[in-house]
Amino acid sequence: TGYRLRNYALYIHTSDMISNKFHSSPGVSTADHIRSTGAPVVILGAILLLMLLFPAAMPARDRPDPDTILEKADLIRFPPGSYQVNVKVSTTLGDSDPEIRVYTVLSKGNSKSLVMTMAPAVDKGQVLLMRENSLWAFLPNVSQPVRLPLSQKLTGQVANGDLARAKFHGDYAPKLQDTVIIEGKKYYLLELTAKGRGTTYHRILYWVRSKNFRPYKAEFYSLSDRLMKTCYFSGFKSVKGTIRPTRLVMLDALKQDERSVLDYSGMEKRKLPDKVFTKDYLKKLF
Repeated sequence: TGYRLRNYALYIHTSDMISNKFHSSPGVSTADHIRSTGAPVVILGAILLLMLLFPAAMPARDRPDPDTILEKADLIRFPPGSYQVNVKVSTTLGDSDPEIRVYTVLSKGNSKSLVMTMAPAVDKGQVLLMRENSLWAFLPNVSQPVRLPLSQKLTGQVANGDLARAKFHGDYAPKLQDTVIIEGKKYYLLELTAKGRGTTYHRILYWVRSKNFRPYKAEFYSLSDRLMKTCYFSGFKSVKGTIRPTRLVMLDALKQDERSVLDYSGMEKRKLPDKVFTKDYLKKLF
């Protein structure tokens, strides 16, 4: 880049000046001149000055844009446009048998989604409708939908918004906090702050692989800035032409032995008309 070329040119120019100074006395060898004048101190001083004036950190224009990082990480997790995916949630507490729940999610962008309960049989038919930041639950044998917050627990460590509004881009303002090395791999550490009320979380710390924008880890914080849970992204496989995480492991911050594992399968792009994501349409189904 021009930034590096300018720095290199200045370094060469400074080196030439130092070299000319050392050879300014005719008939005197460089070694004798260095010993007699204390030139090593001059060299060290020049090098330190260059390091202070031109640190190794990349210039601002070359730094990655946190909003772009967040958007690309979202596209790794889910395809753009409309899609359908199945989510199996297995929640365990200690050595107990896992509680299994299965959902089918229909999503259109990040503003419309349906979360349909497929199992267990006793809850089959329950539907969550999300439009913008509003969420309603449709229950069999209940005439009117029930308004719910995205932050409310759906099952285990999974909140309503974890399935109904899973993408982060657009809902959170990202800030690049640091670049970290984990097991020899470079990651961007983003701090995500909710842009407004009604989001699933108040604040998120998000680790994203710098090489390919694959998400690695997320920490979710409450309004009081208390760590609620940690999520790890794994099971990366080729899904619809992109390597995506097919498993999320959510760990409770207080109950160390409680976890929910989300397994994603059957992801398909679908054309979904807007009318599917309306209360009037869903009322006809109940």
